[in-house]
Amino acid sequence: MELYQGVVLGILQGLTEFLPVSSSGHLVLGQNFFGITEPALSFDISLHLGTLFAVVVVFFGDIKGMLMALVRLTRAGGSTGRVKTLLKEDRDVRLGALILVGSVPTAIIGLILKDYAHTLFSSLLIVGTMLMVTGTFLWLTKKMTGQGRGVREVGFGTALFIGFCQGLAVMPGISRSGATIAAGLFFGLDRETAARYSFLLSMPAIIGAEILSLRESFAAGAGIDPVTLWGTLAAFVAGFFALKVLLKIVSQGRIYIFAPYCWAAGLIAIISGVIS
Repeated sequence: MELYQGVVLGILQGLTEFLPVSSSGHLVLGQNFFGITEPALSFDISLHLGTLFAVVVVFFGDIKGMLMALVRLTRAGGSTGRVKTLLKEDRDVRLGALILVGSVPTAIIGLILKDYAHTLFSSLLIVGTMLMVTGTFLWLTKKMTGQGRGVREVGFGTALFIGFCQGLAVMPGISRSGATIAAGLFFGLDRETAARYSFLLSMPAIIGAEILSLRESFAAGAGIDPVTLWGTLAAFVAGFFALKVLLKIVSQGRIYIFAPYCWAAGLIAIISGVIS
C-alpha cells in the first residue's frame, strides 16, 4: 500500500466512523477503488484506534466522570440501597451502567458474526443493500422532535436495544453511529443524550474488537510502518472534526440529511457489484 493510499483511507475512516454513512462500507469501497484486496490487519486496527482517540478527546469529561463514579460505587461497599440510589440519582454512575449493559448484546452479536466477516466485507451487494437500509433509518428521524429523556431517565431495556443495533453495525453498510443515534431517538431520548450515549457506547466495542484483532495481528508477525502511522494520524484528525460536526448536526435534528447520500452510495455499490 502506498503512503497516499494509507492517508486517504485514514481520512475516509475518520470521516465515516462518525458521520452516519458506515465506515466499514466506505473502507470496502475505498479498498476496491485502490485495488487493495487484502489490507494488513494491523492497518485496519490502527485506523480504528485513531478514531477511538478522537472519542476520548471529545468526551474526556464524561469518561473522567464515569471513572470517578466507579470510585463512588466502590465506596458504597455492599450496600444495595446505596448502589440503587447512585444508579437512580448519579448521572455518571447511570451512564456507566447503561454503557455496560448496552455493550453486552454488541459483544454477543460481534462474536457470532466474526466468522462471517470476510464474506460480508467482500460483497459490494451486501454493502450497497445495507447502505440503503441505513439511509432509510436516518430519514425516519426527520419527524423526531428531540424533546425526550436524559441519561437518568433511560432504562436498561433501551440500552440493550441500542446495543443490539450497534452489534448489527458489524455488517458493512450499516452505520454504527446512525443506527444507535436513530434507535435512541426512536426510544424517546433527547438529541444530546442519544448522540453522547452512541459515541461513548462505541468505546468498549472498539476496544474489544481491537484486542481480538491484535492477537491475530501479533500472531501473524505484523509491524507498524510509516503508512500505518500516517493513516492512523489522518483517521484521528478527520475523526475529531467529523465528530464535532455530527454532534452539532444531531443537536439541530438534521441527521436525516445524510440519508440521500447513503441511498446514492448504496445504489452505486449495488450496480458495481452486479456488473463486476
